[in-house]
Amino acid sequence: MKATLSSTTDFRIHYKEKNVVWKLSSLFLQHIPFDSHEIIFFCIGTDRSTGDALGPLTGSALSESVIFPFSIIGTLENPLHALNLQHHIHQTQLDNPSAFIVAIDACLGQGSSVGQLLLHSGPIHPGKAVGKELPPVGDLSVKGIVNIAGFMEHAVLQSTRLHLPFEMSRIIAKALQLAYNRYKS
Repeated sequence: MKATLSSTTDFRIHYKEKNVVWKLSSLFLQHIPFDSHEIIFFCIGTDRSTGDALGPLTGSALSESVIFPFSIIGTLENPLHALNLQHHIHQTQLDNPSAFIVAIDACLGQGSSVGQLLLHSGPIHPGKAVGKELPPVGDLSVKGIVNIAGFMEHAVLQSTRLHLPFEMSRIIAKALQLAYNRYKS
């Protein structure tokens, strides 16, 4: 993997904010090197937990797009989760060590932050909210706060309504596609 971005990025926006797709696409344009075809999207999560489906939903939306040429690991059909994450990281390091990795995952947070999309330069630490020790991954992190943290995180993720991760994944996928189209123009 390449080193993290030289400038520190720490941005948050609510998925229902006006012009959210345009605003996110502008940030993606600034922080994703679209001039390189060595970009890989790690869409982390599982379809077995509604709250943890943000990554695979986003990955599926991106992989179905005929105008988005980048590699995507993690879809509803083939999720990227705790059991195969280390393998995919290792395989990427072998096959494409200079790849720029954009990691996308759901997370839990404060009640007032539910619905926020977070963009951060540096890796995601997947599984942290549920006490899993998984390797950090990503040069750029995109996280969506899908529910409240603090108590019985596994149950909270299991009982999260699918509507929120679904809508957030659509926003992320549209913003990434728009950013790439703006780059090509």
